[in-house]
Amino acid sequence: MIQWFSELVEKFTWLNNNIKFLLAFLIALISYFLMKNVILKILRKLIHSTKTEIDDVLFNWRVLRRVSYLAPLLILRLFTYLLPNLQSLLNGLIDSLVILTFVTTLSAIFNSLSDHYEKTDKYKERPIKGYIQVVIIFIYIFGIILIIGSLLGESPWTILTGLGALTAVLVLVFRDTILSFVASIQISSYDLVKVGDWIETQKFGADGDVIDISLNVIKVQNFDKTISVIPTYKLLEESFKNWRGMKMSGARRIKRSVFIDQSSIKFCTEEMLDKFEKYQLIKNYIKEKREEINKFNQEMNFDNSVLVNRRRLTNIGTFRAYLIEYLRQRKDLRKDLTFMVRQLPPGSEGLPIEVYIFTNTTDWLEYENVQSDIFDHILAVIPQFELSIFQQPTGQDFKGIQKAV
Repeated sequence: MIQWFSELVEKFTWLNNNIKFLLAFLIALISYFLMKNVILKILRKLIHSTKTEIDDVLFNWRVLRRVSYLAPLLILRLFTYLLPNLQSLLNGLIDSLVILTFVTTLSAIFNSLSDHYEKTDKYKERPIKGYIQVVIIFIYIFGIILIIGSLLGESPWTILTGLGALTAVLVLVFRDTILSFVASIQISSYDLVKVGDWIETQKFGADGDVIDISLNVIKVQNFDKTISVIPTYKLLEESFKNWRGMKMSGARRIKRSVFIDQSSIKFCTEEMLDKFEKYQLIKNYIKEKREEINKFNQEMNFDNSVLVNRRRLTNIGTFRAYLIEYLRQRKDLRKDLTFMVRQLPPGSEGLPIEVYIFTNTTDWLEYENVQSDIFDHILAVIPQFELSIFQQPTGQDFKGIQKAV
């Protein structure tokens, strides 16, 4: 068809070369509209009609749209001889545009492959966008070298030889890209971060889900719906927390303490034990402990008139036993993972009683509801063991003191 256009233009011998080139330009323009609005649309329908999916990926519309520029450029390239004074310049410009079209087309193909790869269920958690971007960078660099060679009329290898002296400058310019490329390899090889992971890093103020991993940046959508952008190589320079292990385990830890006023801790009297024995969760515990302690005290023949001579139950110990039984009967907790209620070292804020357990859900809302339910009950039941919660004096406390005075 291009040969036919050439012969058609040559038939107009009575026209000067400028008019002939203008006619060639109009033919090139018509060929562009024919390619874009007719031929490529037909080709696109044929591609969609096939059963294979790879042709839909490789020859999508953004790829075909770039291909449509080739026909008019090639037509113009045939008729540059009509303008001998500008032929060299026009050949260089058109060749540069043809190279640029090939470069952008290859870039679109690689981007389409990357998008298709990341949408596949099997591979969507292992993004290759960083590697694709490196390939695209090299394609553009090689394309730029070819364009410069075309414009200057020099061999690309001559230009590459000249660029050897600029290596240090190029390394400096692409320093972050090179570091990010190495970091991307490490992230992928060691499976450190995937799209969809919940990560937390204090330095960059990121606390949320990874939504994109590219060559230069990692995007994190925080829980307040803001977006944090972290340079890829910077992520490996600083420590960060990845919560993927928690999600994979299907359990999430509760590690929280209540602070007991130490002045409320005491030995249990018989009246207190009688009351505690009515609590269903520790009924058997109190019976067994009373029998065990009475037997021990009789065997040791302690002087009962002195309180510290005898072995006794304490209200804080009984409270811990109650709390363990209460947590065990909850169906929303994991019993196969670490499960304990422990004392931490006492301090100026009282005696910490820490609950260290795991829920059987990783959903944030469900987790918070379970945790709140547990501590609602703990805070309400503590006075039943004649214990007091420690807290800093409030305005109401000072008002009460003032009234008493």
